[in-house]
Amino acid sequence: MNAIELKNVSVVYGEGTPFKKIALNNINTCFPQGTVTGIIGHTGSGKSTLASLLNGLLKPTSGEVLLFDKSIWEKPKEMVQIRSQVGLVFQYPEYQLFDETVEADIAFGPRNLKLPQEEIDKRVKLAAEFCGITERDLKRSPFELSGGQKRRAAIAGVLAMQPKVLVLDEPAAGLDPKGREEILGGLIEYKNTYGATLIIISHSMEDVAKYADNILVMNNGEIYMQGAVEEIFLQAERLFDANLDVPQITKLFIELKKRGLCESSDIYTLGYAKKVIEKLLG
Repeated sequence: MNAIELKNVSVVYGEGTPFKKIALNNINTCFPQGTVTGIIGHTGSGKSTLASLLNGLLKPTSGEVLLFDKSIWEKPKEMVQIRSQVGLVFQYPEYQLFDETVEADIAFGPRNLKLPQEEIDKRVKLAAEFCGITERDLKRSPFELSGGQKRRAAIAGVLAMQPKVLVLDEPAAGLDPKGREEILGGLIEYKNTYGATLIIISHSMEDVAKYADNILVMNNGEIYMQGAVEEIFLQAERLFDANLDVPQITKLFIELKKRGLCESSDIYTLGYAKKVIEKLLG
């Protein structure tokens, strides 16, 4: 079953003016339930506009956005329920922290759902665990935390809503390798625990290769490529044509193949590369 499906979706800004811009042009795609989809594309390709459609933050000019086979715009007055099912994490979400303590900030969403205090406390604890937030940090002001800790707190606030679909715009941007792994690893753990669907916009091909099941490539407001991770990275030249890159390890094996030292170039994670190199070296 598809968690979200887009049918003939277009978004046009400035319709009827000299500044008309087609941000998305006739998009047809789906995001299967329980999977991780990486969305990639150069700046201005339509990635963020697409993300804004998925929880009703933006209404398409034409076409339909379906959540579990039902149009999210069928009953606009129920959009609050849609947004509780589809969590959206913007780039640098730490700038949205505002409460006195990290615990209160994470609890803000569940409290607005009018949940019992016992359920709110339970959700805050679980969300903190997924994001690697300690009991001590829960009692601190979010403004006393480091940049990486703030990012965790902001993402935990969305996880506490327990969304069925989680849309994240560059969730690990600006973090060191360890911080990236901890945040993305926690998101995968959340997905596995609740059977959630993750949609991750990222410029990091390494992150997409490691964590995604499928990739959607955007180019000039249209879908340029889509498919399983291995299918996309096998077509490296098409990605280069769209001003995109491939993981560094894939580039290495493309060169090794050109020189007759390796038969395959469809290698995009370090773990798999290690096994292939060990095999080559005997």
